[in-house]
Amino acid sequence: MMKAQTGHMRLCLLGLGWFLVVLSPFVGVLPGPGGIFVFAAGLVLLLRNSAWARRRYAQLKRRWPKTGSVCDHAMRRRSALRRRAIAKARIAGAD
Repeated sequence: MMKAQTGHMRLCLLGLGWFLVVLSPFVGVLPGPGGIFVFAAGLVLLLRNSAWARRRYAQLKRRWPKTGSVCDHAMRRRSALRRRAIAKARIAGAD
């Protein structure tokens, strides 16, 4: 996914992100796991282009850290990859 460079593009991507999040329950009733992927795509667009969404996501991760780490892993967020690399380095250093 991409991060907008201009204000107009940012608004378009925010709108698309909200549209995908709202659309996901309707896609979810169709056979298959399509609603999960639609929701994830919308969430990624929102997190990349909205400071409010990032703050809210951080609050939710603090409240439910295990669920937050699963979401980070599923979205392949850089912060999750960085934390995983640090944890591996600590384990390797302890051996």
